[in-house]
Amino acid sequence: MILASTRRAAPPVTFKEALLRGLAPDGGLYLPIAIPPVGRERLASWRGLPIGEVAVRVLSHLVGDEFDPGTLERLTRDAFDFPAPTVPIADGLSVLELFHGPTLAFKDFGARFLARVFGSLLTEKEGLATILVATSGDTGSAVAQAFHGVAGVRVVVLYPAGKVSPFQEAQMATLGGNVTAIRVPGTFDDCQRLVKEAFQDEGLSGLGLSSANSINIGRLLPQSVYYVASWLAAGGDEAGGLVFAVPSGNLGNLTAGVIAQRLGVPVGRFVAATNLNAVLPDYLQTGTYRARPAQPTLSNAMDVGDPSNFPRLSQIHAEALDALRANVAGIAVSERETRRTIREVYGESGYLLDPHSAVGVAAARRARTEMGEHRPIISLATAHPAKFGDVIREELGFDPDLPEAWRDWRARKVTAMDLPGVSYPSFRASLFDTAR
Repeated sequence: MILASTRRAAPPVTFKEALLRGLAPDGGLYLPIAIPPVGRERLASWRGLPIGEVAVRVLSHLVGDEFDPGTLERLTRDAFDFPAPTVPIADGLSVLELFHGPTLAFKDFGARFLARVFGSLLTEKEGLATILVATSGDTGSAVAQAFHGVAGVRVVVLYPAGKVSPFQEAQMATLGGNVTAIRVPGTFDDCQRLVKEAFQDEGLSGLGLSSANSINIGRLLPQSVYYVASWLAAGGDEAGGLVFAVPSGNLGNLTAGVIAQRLGVPVGRFVAATNLNAVLPDYLQTGTYRARPAQPTLSNAMDVGDPSNFPRLSQIHAEALDALRANVAGIAVSERETRRTIREVYGESGYLLDPHSAVGVAAARRARTEMGEHRPIISLATAHPAKFGDVIREELGFDPDLPEAWRDWRARKVTAMDLPGVSYPSFRASLFDTAR
């Protein structure tokens, strides 16, 4: 696989090079120049396999020529060692549960694969690296947990103070060791800006900077796996294809779905479900991309006002607005509708949705009523409801059960550094402080 920068001003690179660099030298995001399709018969032959084996086949198809087969298979199986079941909740509507990993969120899939491959490559090179990651919630915890204890890697996680849930903070800011968490007195977009400025800072070249957000192609590609696995589990319907409703913030999950579609999964359409930060729905409606300050919502991991993956999503569709509109519908969901969906789905089926997953289901239901969508819809359930127990308590009157491994989270000591402001010089100084 050869990848090029979305800004088209950096030389093409291999997958390994793109993974280690994270961001291209010109500030763009790496995107495959071509996505080789998997034949439909070959895809269908994977039906019945567990997700770990589907992952081995998908990722070997995409990047296997750069790795020793045994090594890639071992790393992939280790990363994809938990299930992703598709659960019906209404007639023609199912949820794809992506929250059965270590941090109870969909980002465990990509983060675990990235950490394992990154660690393996560093061992080969006898190198050191600093992973910078900006998070609006779940990315930071998934990356911190995935890289915790990986030799040769230091992890620095930036998150907006007061804008992640206490549980999310406990998952990423209590580990210590090679993981440093930094609270930023601003928004996710401030965190993301600081990370991008660091990547452009030649004076930091000695730190071996790389990324673990969905801007890193090594985290994005493995997310395509669960779309393939879900289609296979659904029976591989090819009559018009499935529709996937995707809770969307930084647009990495949606972009991974489109990559799966290009691999050959017959997706009829995607529904990009956003909260009040409706950058993509507004673009699809008006044809004008307008970044804006992020608004805080219940679905905080989707509070993104300038999604990094928009250039990838656009370029996969040849930067043709009509092609994007034909493949992706954008629906923005209000806070009131999010809460109502949590209540209604639980009342109708007994199924618990976290706020992010509720945004996806709300958009899926509106695709039926407002757009006349009649095909089967799979909505991605991106986080365990217990991660947002306060919202569940407010709407349903009880606390959802946490898995045993996290029941002591309130007792874990948060050790985050507090950045004094959102200026780049203060962040730059903190990078050197944490390196000592």
